[in-house]
Formats: sequence, C-alpha cells, structure tokens
Amino acid sequence: MKTKLKKISDSRVELTVTLDAADLEPAKTKALEKLAKEVKVEGFRKGKVPLEVAKKFIPENDLNAETVDIAVRTTVVEAFRKEEKSPLVLPNVNVTKYVPDEVVEYTATADIVPEVTLGDFKKLDVKKEEAKVTEKDIKGVLDNIAASFAEKKAAKKAAELGDEVIIDFVGKKDGEAFKGGSAKDYHLGLGSGTFIPGFEDGIVGHEPGDKFELDLTFPKDYGVKDLAGAKTVFEVLLKQVNEVKKPKVDDELAQKCGPFKNLEELKEDIKKNLTIQNEHRLEEKYKDDLVNALVKNSKIPAPEILIDDQVRAIREDMTRNAASQGMSFEDFLERNNETMESWEKEARKIAETRVKASLALQTLAVEQKITVSDDLVAAKIAELKDVYKKSPEALKNLKNPNVKMDIKNRMIIEQTLDFLVKANKK
Repeated sequence: MKTKLKKISDSRVELTVTLDAADLEPAKTKALEKLAKEVKVEGFRKGKVPLEVAKKFIPENDLNAETVDIAVRTTVVEAFRKEEKSPLVLPNVNVTKYVPDEVVEYTATADIVPEVTLGDFKKLDVKKEEAKVTEKDIKGVLDNIAASFAEKKAAKKAAELGDEVIIDFVGKKDGEAFKGGSAKDYHLGLGSGTFIPGFEDGIVGHEPGDKFELDLTFPKDYGVKDLAGAKTVFEVLLKQVNEVKKPKVDDELAQKCGPFKNLEELKEDIKKNLTIQNEHRLEEKYKDDLVNALVKNSKIPAPEILIDDQVRAIREDMTRNAASQGMSFEDFLERNNETMESWEKEARKIAETRVKASLALQTLAVEQKITVSDDLVAAKIAELKDVYKKSPEALKNLKNPNVKMDIKNRMIIEQTLDFLVKANKK
C-alpha cells in the first residue's frame, strides 16, 4: 500500500491510497466468501457452495464491486495511521482507479485531530481576583431573609408601593392580545421593577375590585422585537391588595434563621458563606482565564466539524432551557430580538473558543502525561451511582463504556486544570 498526503487546511487532509495486487488478493478472497453464501447452485445447500464452484456463478461486476469495497474499508484506517493522522469522523472516500486483480486507487478526505503547538504554559500573565464581600452584599442577603419572613395581610385600601397585589391582566397591541402579555391571579410586588416602566406605578392608588386600563409604551430596547417601542394597552383587574410587613433586621430575626445568638453572628455567617461562594466563582474564572491565555499563546486550529458539534450542543442546551420556561427555541430568539443568523454567528464564536480550549487541555495532558487510574474512575462511578440510585436510566448509562470513557476524560481535564493553576502560582 502506498499513500500520499495532501494538506487541505490545518485540520483537513486528503490521502491518495494505491493498492497493488498483493493488497487486493485478500480482499477478493473475502468478497468471494461473502458472495458465495448467497449463491444458489443445484446439488449444494445455500451457503455451502465451494468457492471455486461459486466463483463461476457470481457476476464479475458484483465480485469486483465487493472486492473494492472490502479493500477500501480494510485499508483506509491503516492508511491514516501510516501518515500519523487521526480522523475525527469516517473519511469521505472516492475510488479513482480500478484494474481488476491489479490496482485500486482512491482518495480519502477527512477532518483530523489538528496539530497543536502549545505556548509556554508556565508564564501566563493572568491574575486571580481576590474574593471580597462588602456590607452592601451582606445587607442584600439580610433584606432577602427579612422578605422571606414577611407577613402578608389582605387590606381593603388603595394599593401603595411596597404592597403586594393580585391581578388579572391582558396586554393588547393594536387591539389584539399579544403573546406573553396576559395572566390570571398574578402576585406582583409593587416597586419590584418586574414589569415595564409605568405598569406598577399605574396600579398604585387603585382598590380591590377596580378594573382599569394602562396605556404604556414598551422600551425601545425591549427584548421582543415586535414589542420594542410599541404602544400597548393593559386591561387590569385588581383582585386583592396585601400589606407586606417585613420584620426588623435584628437579633430576633437572626435567632429565627438558625443557631445564632444575635445579628452579628448571622452577619458573620453570611459573610463566611458569601466569601466561599465568591472564592469558588473566582477560582473557576481564574481557570477559564488561564485556559484562554494558553489558547491565545498557542497555535490551535479549530476543525469545522468540532465547531459544528459544539454549536449543536449549545442549541440543545438553549432549547431545553427555553422549554423549561414554556418557550420554543424560536420564541427565545424572538424574546431576545435575535434572528437565527445572528444567533448562529455568535454561537460559532463561542463554539470555536470551546473547541480550542478543549484541544489545548488535551494536548497539555498528553505532553505532561497527566492521566487517571482505573481505580479513581471506578471510585467516581461508585459515587455517581449513589447520587443517581433512584434513577434506573442514569444507572444504566453508567455501565456504558462510552460514558465511562467520558467520565475518565473529564477527570483528566480537571487534573490538567489543577496542574495549570499550580504551574502559574507566583
């Protein structure tokens, strides 16, 4: 077998493969064995016809076609291995020449795992941000805690900012109700800024049982294209006004929250938890920044096929998220004032970044011989089995060899990230 490599791009190649008579002989034998099983010859049971007899009854064109097919399938992987290239998917094969029993020539085109040239991973100019917690952060948590202990009591009075109201409403544009603009028994905190400007203020002063209309204009930068800057009318029925009485943020409230003697102990606990959360968030950001710096400092081609896979994954995630909010993917695009073209353009940028980051970490893991033992993988799987013990489908997936390999690869990437962090400690 002779091979000739042609580089189409940094991540795509074309191999020209030439097979001679010696290469074709075993392929022809296998083709005969396969076709002989289907030959019917008087005096022999089907599948038991001797090859020399069966050969006389097999059409030459069928034998030639099967020989070429087997010859290509059994040599294409070896041909890429000979050139030290690893296809990402099955190569696209085109037979260009065939002389029976003498020669077969074909081209095999494929996207390959690209050659990655890493920069100096020990001198990445990245600084880790310090986790800080301000008094404003603590106050925000305390306000949320107070809100969770708030008492709500129906009141026969005009609605005021700070009250909670229960309303039915229908939003109309040009006299027609628009999608997502209606609800029944909706609980709304006046002053929360949940609705477009003017909506909550327009309820203030109305009493339970009032029916009224609000003439409102949507902001020009509103996410839904058809509503951005649109003049609308909301028909509102105010069903109930609840006075909201928040408890004081004091020692008594602190004691209701847990084993805290006073407010200062609760504030210290909040600060501690916020610090842990911030440290974790900033640690993950630091890792991302290191990988981005490594990618920028390296030569990493991004194969289109891998980018396409990532775009599909991004869309699947967004479709699931949209569905959880009762929307389709198309609804999501409309709400965010995006077209499919603009979304895909941005998604491909994100996908390319992910692909390059993944290739950088994989290459670093190989170069530094970072791996994970089978015992550690088994321990991780045992841990996951305990987590998903109530999900038969998840437990079944954990037995899949491909899932096990994916778990191992993820663990290797985690260790590679830890290695990168240690290598850049000042």
